[in-house]
Amino acid sequence: MTTSLSDIQQASATMRQVLYEIKRVIVGQDLMLERILVALLARGHVLIEGVPGLAKTLAIKTTARVIDCQFKRIQFTPDLVPADLIGTRIYNQHTGKFDVEQGPVFANLVLADEINRAPAKVQSALLEAMQERQVTIGKQTFPLPEPFLVLATQNPIESEGTYPLPEAQVDRFMFKVVITYPSYHEEMDVVERVTTSLPELAPVIHSNDLLAMQRLADAIYVDPKVMDYAVTLATATRRPGEFGLPEMAKYIAYGASPRASVNMILGAKALALLRGREYVMVEDVRDVAAEVIRHRFVLSYEALADEVTPDALVGRILEAVAAPRVHIGDPYEGRAGEVVPPAATG
Repeated sequence: MTTSLSDIQQASATMRQVLYEIKRVIVGQDLMLERILVALLARGHVLIEGVPGLAKTLAIKTTARVIDCQFKRIQFTPDLVPADLIGTRIYNQHTGKFDVEQGPVFANLVLADEINRAPAKVQSALLEAMQERQVTIGKQTFPLPEPFLVLATQNPIESEGTYPLPEAQVDRFMFKVVITYPSYHEEMDVVERVTTSLPELAPVIHSNDLLAMQRLADAIYVDPKVMDYAVTLATATRRPGEFGLPEMAKYIAYGASPRASVNMILGAKALALLRGREYVMVEDVRDVAAEVIRHRFVLSYEALADEVTPDALVGRILEAVAAPRVHIGDPYEGRAGEVVPPAATG
């Protein structure tokens, strides 16, 4: 797909307006908000982890209002069953047949609140929806609406009544964003806003606009050297000894799956679009690497005993793997008004 630079710049300006509208309600948490917008453009799911009271749920609900699309919130609890999520078949006495009652997962944006509180059967039902973008009810399969994104939250400090998410499901999340307490001044702003009245938000874009911008993100150019860099970062999590990090091997039971490489590139393309560029830079990959990789580690017992965190391992890998030098050249060579792949030399 060939697209014009003006389309990319217009999409970037529109997403900045979306971010501005969200920040009328949400104070701080810039990384979380940026990653949510990147995931929207890249068709990726997001897992947000943080202690209660950090506006995780409010940020997602605000995003849905600004985008003006179908939004459903599902409160995950230990007694939840798959039918509460995907729907079920109900007997119709008038027709003598079973009708399908679709569940709340049939929406553009699905907020899975406290996702780690649901049992394994519910997680399995959500897994099909996240990966295949479809659900199976009885013998029928139903496609989910486009766009479809799961934005999930979990609290790290609660253990009673929670279930560890299966590795297969965690791997389906493009990003895992870990958020912390606001600064003193940010908290002062939070108190001021919450104790008065929150502003009325106006939709900035609709679901069809988001689909168009997703196609623009698909067209962002990625130099082969940048793609190689993303694959090398993922490979270093599996074989750290080959990258000068033999001491890390004892801490990693399993490294990141190939989805890490794919999602680093998809996330970098969306981030480049958000920043108004028609090509991906190495910095885009580095910026999203921690959120893409951190939840794809399976740490060994030795890592848990030594209190080694996934973020610490990602940091060491980013230091050890040399970033390539990519000469962009003139991205505007070619026909007037079109973006062509930049020349990569040296």
